[in-house]
Amino acid sequence: MRIRDGRPGTRRRGRRRLWGSLATVLVLLVGTGGWVVYQNEYDIEEERVTVTGGRQPLQGVLARPTGGHGPYGLVVFVHGDGPVDATHDTFYRPLWEAMARAGYATLSWDKPGVNGAPGDWLDQSIQDRADETLAAIAWAKTQPGIDPARIGLWGASQAGWVMPKAARQSPDVTFLIAVAPAVNWLQQGRYNLLAELRERGAGQAETEAAVARSDRTLAALRAGWSYDRYRASGGDVDGLTPQRWEFNKRNFRSDATDDLAHLRVPVQLVLGGRDVNVDSDDTEAGYRRLLTAPGALQVLRFEDSTHNMVPKSVEDSELRSTLLAVAAPRSLFTPGYLDGMTRFLTALDTRKG
Repeated sequence: MRIRDGRPGTRRRGRRRLWGSLATVLVLLVGTGGWVVYQNEYDIEEERVTVTGGRQPLQGVLARPTGGHGPYGLVVFVHGDGPVDATHDTFYRPLWEAMARAGYATLSWDKPGVNGAPGDWLDQSIQDRADETLAAIAWAKTQPGIDPARIGLWGASQAGWVMPKAARQSPDVTFLIAVAPAVNWLQQGRYNLLAELRERGAGQAETEAAVARSDRTLAALRAGWSYDRYRASGGDVDGLTPQRWEFNKRNFRSDATDDLAHLRVPVQLVLGGRDVNVDSDDTEAGYRRLLTAPGALQVLRFEDSTHNMVPKSVEDSELRSTLLAVAAPRSLFTPGYLDGMTRFLTALDTRKG
């Protein structure tokens, strides 16, 4: 058997099978690469812009629907917490495309200090962020192809304090899309602390210790302590920089209640039932209590969605979330989320028409 298997004819057949297998793998790799490229192409036209008129220039991206000339409505993106760039590491693009389907352009920018942009986002107050947003709107109204009468805001998480403030200050804001916002900063922080402890199965002793640390931190913020004094007192500074301490001290009293009560524009509220960052039940109750005019509020709620509008099973799997982010980024989001925003924007124009 060993002699027969080693004959030249058998070796040639083995090589043909080997090359055939390699060719199949190559085709699959090429095909997969083509699919990934296709999935990361969007039906929008992006333009890098410099937004002027505010405290400092903003490095932005203005994305318009393809194949038209406008005038388009505009959705101005207001980031959540953290050092976010204009595309949010590309994850905004599926949202921009969904909004383009409704005939809307989108405008987003690098937060100050991100990607070499001037300034530092940690130096900002919530009012500073609202002023920045209104400056961007004023700039956008001068741009070709933008309808100045159809400009609204999309924002997630921390933007829930920024957008109602901006809308209250300016008639240029004609609608809001609020994704996983909180109403009160301190209530949100306590909810987040307890929800994360529950999710990892913390016992009573660990929970009580964590709450006590949180209370000490809050007392120091209320007393106006410096970072150095807080640290010297034994405060928990794990992962906390002096800049972040000052940001928290500047903004921890934020509450959107009064600004929401003065809103006179349509609002789409998007919530996730598996959100451990924000209490979706409390937020929904607050918005319903404050926005009572007919047609003022539309609630879009996804019970299996997390704070990021991603299914819980996807967010909990690093492998699955990474594969979807690379190979099928539109599928990363909870089904219905993208289409829901498209319908909301389309309905706005229908109502006005």
